[in-house]
Amino acid sequence: MEVVLHYRAWQRDPTALQKITEEALKEFPVRKLPSFISWFPNDLCKLPLKPKRKSPVISAEEVEQVKRHFAALETLCSSPSYDCTEGLEEFHPDIKAGESLQAELEKNDVSNLGKQSANCKQKLRRSWSVSVPNSKLKNKILPLSRELQSTLEKLKLHAFYRAQWIIEPSTINNQTLEDVWVKINTMIKHKELPSCNAMIQRCEGQISVFCDILYCEHVANNLREKLNLKGKINLFVHKYGIIHSL
Repeated sequence: MEVVLHYRAWQRDPTALQKITEEALKEFPVRKLPSFISWFPNDLCKLPLKPKRKSPVISAEEVEQVKRHFAALETLCSSPSYDCTEGLEEFHPDIKAGESLQAELEKNDVSNLGKQSANCKQKLRRSWSVSVPNSKLKNKILPLSRELQSTLEKLKLHAFYRAQWIIEPSTINNQTLEDVWVKINTMIKHKELPSCNAMIQRCEGQISVFCDILYCEHVANNLREKLNLKGKINLFVHKYGIIHSL
């Protein structure tokens, strides 16, 4: 029990205060606490439980043998690969196609660049959709326009560099963002957008369709036709901003 004693400023005699406290506590009954008794016998010499057999003893030579054994296993077993793109054709494109496109870029003149846009670093509510490669579309894809080729030459961007088409509410022509997102997922499901994966940013009200630059104009034409887009859509590249518009 805790006792708090309040006294006036002129009552500072400790002996008088102690007497006042003792007189006040006489009315309360005093009970002596019982001594603690454990529920099991506290005898260190005679433990209630002890192992039937003694613990094994390992010699220093056996310890060295175990160490050498584990060292040999570490050299034989290589570390596991955590690359989630391993084995996916989308992330292992045809290098020869890129080399031929790079040769064409060297023959073209340099043109003006588009305006750069700021990167959004906010944490937004997003949804993703990923495409599957389709070998039948290779013959239908036309070479890149000269304007885009000259831009790539000046920026020194490879044909398989990733870029994104930004679809904003001003271009979706009397449609909701969710309706356009459903149509894009259907196109990706039917392999109509090569090398593409899409992301909807609902907080910003826009959809990003990522693709290799090699297929970007083919992807843009499909998007404009199937989604009935109006106005221009911009091609955005990380660290370079908007490099092309269609």
